[in-house]
Amino acid sequence: MSLLGSAIKTATRRLRDSGSDSIQLVVDYVKQETVDPIKALGKFLAYGTVGAFSMGLGVLFLLVAVLRALQEETTVFHGNLSWLPYLIVLIIAGGVLALGVWLVTAGPARPRKRESKKVGEK
Repeated sequence: MSLLGSAIKTATRRLRDSGSDSIQLVVDYVKQETVDPIKALGKFLAYGTVGAFSMGLGVLFLLVAVLRALQEETTVFHGNLSWLPYLIVLIIAGGVLALGVWLVTAGPARPRKRESKKVGEK
């Protein structure tokens, strides 16, 4: 009976080892397919956030520079027309915003329409 008992223990140990190997394989696969892409996305997102913040700050400084140039370097916008530089800068800011929205929506990720094939074409 000891031969049969040791065979059963060996088979049980192999089955347990096989089960733990399978579990470890599944855990490694899940890490590979979820954690690693999220880490790569985190780097991409961090650089994108820093870049977007820098671009926004630069555009803001340029708009303030245009406003100050219109107010200080021109003699037209004094007195009753002192509000006009603000309107001009607001229109420029709206144009920059519209350009940004247009570039985002018309970018490379825009869905393309499929061309319908005529009968007899390949």
